[in-house]
Parts: sequence; C-alpha cells; structure tokens
Amino acid sequence: MDSAKNLPVAIIGAGPVGLAAAAHLLERGIEPLILEAGPTAGAAIEQWRHIRLFSPWQYNTDAAAVRLLAGTGWESPEAAALPTGGELIDGYLTPLAALPAIASRLYTGARVVAVTRQGMDKTHSRGRDTTPFVVRVEHADGEVRDYQAAAVIDASGTWNTRNPLGTSGLPALGEAAAADRISSPLPDVLGRDRETFAGRTALVVGAGHSAANTLINLAELSAQVPGTKIVWAIRGASAAKVYGGGDADELAARGQLGNRLRSLVESGAVELHTGFGIASLAAAEGTVTLTSTDGRTLQADVVVPATGFRPDLDILRELRLGLDPGVEAPRELGPLIDPEFHSCGTVEPHGARVLAHPEQDFYIVGMKSYGRAPTFLLATGYEQVRSVAAALAGDREAADTVQLELPETGVCSSDIGTSCDVPAAVPAGFVAETSDGCCGAPEPVLVGFPTGLAHGRSGEN
Repeated sequence: MDSAKNLPVAIIGAGPVGLAAAAHLLERGIEPLILEAGPTAGAAIEQWRHIRLFSPWQYNTDAAAVRLLAGTGWESPEAAALPTGGELIDGYLTPLAALPAIASRLYTGARVVAVTRQGMDKTHSRGRDTTPFVVRVEHADGEVRDYQAAAVIDASGTWNTRNPLGTSGLPALGEAAAADRISSPLPDVLGRDRETFAGRTALVVGAGHSAANTLINLAELSAQVPGTKIVWAIRGASAAKVYGGGDADELAARGQLGNRLRSLVESGAVELHTGFGIASLAAAEGTVTLTSTDGRTLQADVVVPATGFRPDLDILRELRLGLDPGVEAPRELGPLIDPEFHSCGTVEPHGARVLAHPEQDFYIVGMKSYGRAPTFLLATGYEQVRSVAAALAGDREAADTVQLELPETGVCSSDIGTSCDVPAAVPAGFVAETSDGCCGAPEPVLVGFPTGLAHGRSGEN
C-alpha cells in the first residue's frame, strides 16, 4: 500500500465482517471506504431477521467494533444470549453503522459491479502491485462511478447467489421459468411471508440448517392454519445426520431440536422424500411439479431452496485470484475448510497470509472467503479482518499471530445448508439447558444440528 497511502481501502459489503474490517482499519489509521449494495448496513441479514443464531453474542461481536461502540454508551448484550438476525442488526450493526467514524465512510445503495487495476486488465504485470485499484460502483440513482483504492477487502458474502435446485451444480431444467414459485432460502413463514405458505403445500429442498429451520416453522404454521402441507426432499438416502444424536447428543438442547424434527417426520406432519435429486421443474396453473432424476414427481405451491450458497466471482474477473479448485476459497484456505473433511470444529483459525491472492493487497473475507463451504463462523471472519488490517498496515507480526480460539467440539452440519452461525429454529417456549441441567451460559454453541461426524462428509459411512 506504500504507493497509494493517500487512497482508502475499499470494503465491499457492510455486514458484520465488513464493518469489523472498517473498525480495525480505523484503529490502524487507515481510511476505509465502505460500499454496501443494500439500503442499510446488514441488508442481507435483514432478509432473515426472524432467525435465531445458534452461536451466542460472545462469538458475534468484533473486538475493534465494540471498542468503537464503547464510548457511546452502547451496552453490550448478554454474552451467553442467542441473538436473532434482527437483534444482531438492531442491537449491534445499526448502532455501529451510525457512529460518525463509520457513517461518514459508508455508502449504501452502492453495488460494486467490477474491481480492477487502474489502466490494467488482468493480463498486465509490469507495475501491477503499485497501481491503484479501481472499484466500479452502480449507485441506487443509476449513476455509475469509479473509485480508486489502495487495497480491496471483499466482504460481500454469498446471500444473493444461492446454489441451484438441480443436481451437478446446475439449475434444474425449467428452474428459471418457475422462479415465481420459488421462495427465498430462509422465508419468514410465521411473519412476513405467512400468506405465501398458509393453507398451501410447501416443498423444502435441502438437508442443512436452513431446511430444518423452515420445516419446524412450517409445522407451527400448519398447526395454526389447516390445509398447510409440508413436503421435504433431500438428495441423501437418510435424514439421520440432520436429526443428530437425539437423547445421546453432547448438547442437550441440540438433541431436543433434532428429536423434534424427527418426530415431525415420524408423525406424518412432514412428508419426507429421500434420494430426490431434482432434474426438472414445471410450473402450471399456480403450482410447480418437480421431477427427480429417477422419474418420481412431487407437486407444490411453493418451493423453498435450502440448498446453500456460492460466491459471486464475476465482479473479480479482472483480478488475479488464487482459488481452490473445489470450494472456490483462497487456495491455501480451501483444504482447511473442505466440507468433505471438515466441520466447524475442525477448521483451523487463519489470517491474511492464508487469505492472500496473487493480486497483492486484495482479500476475500467473511462468508465469501469460504467459497462453497458452509463451515463459516462470524468469529472466524472477525479474526480474518483483524489480521488483514494488520497486514495492510505493514504489521506482519500481528497479522501472522492468530488470536482466535474456537470450540473444539463440532458446532454445525457439514451439509451445504448455510453458514455455521445460521440458523437454528428454537421452538416456542423452549428453554436451553447446560449439561448440568441448569439454565445458564451455553458452552459454547447451544443449539443447532450436529453432523455426528468427527469431520465432514468423508465420515458419513
């Protein structure tokens, strides 16, 4: 960054990790430029504000951000409490984004459409590392502007690029034409999206946390509104790993949650179809018919695509990226997070050196840094940006000193549902218990669906 000291560091995305990056840069005396496509900070989380995370507050706030907030009279939430997405926004992100130090550097309604080097496409090498970045931004009023930057931190996440419903990584035939029958990945079936689901047939596709959360909420809606039917389709031969350890689960609350989903299936409240890889969709007369690769069919009024997410790399086409060929994470990070072999508890903490690309002073952080792997935790993202800020400031010792302590126990599903922090459905009136039977602080992640595996998919058999 020495050749561009007077330019800011562009941060793409004003979610938890993007705002944390800004806080760490400010502490280092580096000017951030924060570009958020949505109308507010945390716009993606706003889409699932009804969902309760299964990691407590102590893992969901960043130290530098908290230091910024501390001087404003902001009160830190109870460390052991489990926030909803809405509480994360209202109690943390919104106050953080409103601080003058952040607000004066935050542009909302600013969608990044491309990142490159000034006067260079990716084929040019001479002087590349000392040439400023150019970040092209489309603003909400339609204006397109180019911003120069000394470095770029892409914390844009993966929410807007879900995995397709079809097998082999491709959309099913007819998926695009049936788009009006497909909901968001985490619909608010008991609130904002209630009318879409009440009294209708909903087909949930996927075997991760998103699917489980939606199924449990749909069951509650079904109890309130007669005629609401719930169908669940998964590619695997069994839903056992979604149910988890039941009564024998290491975490009592997690086992109870798995038991509830299992009981919904066994009682017939949820109609489960296994081995259902989707080949095609056909919409007609207000419904959609899904056909599996082996010829079976299912019909529904609305389909919930709980199939996970993938990174949008199109905006980075003119940069020299070093990506793992499997999960599309930074090359050195890929083997550490590959869901074939890892769940959250077996992912090693990492910083700027592991996140580096051939494009100097460019970093992908947060959920997007994990590519197609679902094992991301917010605490991991906060450590990433602490290290990246140190690296950009020239403090290599701090950048290389990993300060993150994650729980040793596995804390999430290794399936392709969503990130490890999101979501866990908490039944109405549910009170979590610690291992000694008393209500208290979770240790360290209270609810969620375990894999029952020491590592990732490689241990399924």
